[in-house]
Amino acid sequence: MQNLPDLEAWAIFARVAETGSFAKAADLFGISQPTVSKAIARLEQRLGTMLLYRTTRKLSLTPTGELLRNRAVQLLANAEVFESEASALALEPHGVVRVNAPTSFGLLHVAPLLPAFLEHHPSVDVDLVLTDHPIDIVLGGFDVAIRLADMSDSSVSSRRICAVRRQLVASPAYLERHGRPVHPRDLERHATLTDTSLPTPEYWRFRSTTSDDEYAVPVRGRVRSNNADVLLPSLIAGHGLAFQPEFLVWDALQRGELEQVMCDWRIADIDVNLITPPSVVRVPRVTALLDLLVTHLAHAPWAMAES
Repeated sequence: MQNLPDLEAWAIFARVAETGSFAKAADLFGISQPTVSKAIARLEQRLGTMLLYRTTRKLSLTPTGELLRNRAVQLLANAEVFESEASALALEPHGVVRVNAPTSFGLLHVAPLLPAFLEHHPSVDVDLVLTDHPIDIVLGGFDVAIRLADMSDSSVSSRRICAVRRQLVASPAYLERHGRPVHPRDLERHATLTDTSLPTPEYWRFRSTTSDDEYAVPVRGRVRSNNADVLLPSLIAGHGLAFQPEFLVWDALQRGELEQVMCDWRIADIDVNLITPPSVVRVPRVTALLDLLVTHLAHAPWAMAES
């Protein structure tokens, strides 16, 4: 295989030919004069001919040096343009961002952000994968993941964006027929719909907001699912009460389709985290999407600000 061209030596020769001085060329590149001298000597040895006449007082080009000067200068100029364009490309978001999010959250609060993101970043594509089970983002090749849980995995970078309340809700029709519970023990005579992704789906563990009291209630949902979205139609139709994350029922609460009950009793809130693989360098397309998610999620109407 042919030896690679000594582009560094050609660049140094171009500056020496332009300035007529080893010292000035060294200053322009921020290197030492011996480095300049060695590069010129290396190039002359490679070409088998002298490029410069050197005396203690004067530096001038040989006929071969004169012949090659313009090409060397053009080579350096082309390299500078190439690097400038490459740097601009690196700063402009481009490529594919792979994102993992829980199904309901992704449909409601990530997918609606994509049209504006794509419009603002025409060179970026998004691969959004929705799952309701944990995925190793490194093995899965994901750039960003949203996790609705406490993060204890030190192998990834995690940023807590906000917290989300879980609210006990029911339809006005259900509450009119069966009454409004005010204490966890009242739930023993109520129908429930169960999100099996809760920390303890077989028990609802309450903590009072007005005292240190705690209370656990066994539940057996008429509808059970690991996706809280599944419970919504039955909730709105009046078939029971359920704990729902506020990000999922916010609109239904505003429309009056659901009402919150037992406001003095709560179960654990949900942390919303953005996680990324451990990396020293974060490419612009990932930074752009992270910035978008942080801005929108942290200021969503259902988001609890960090205390």
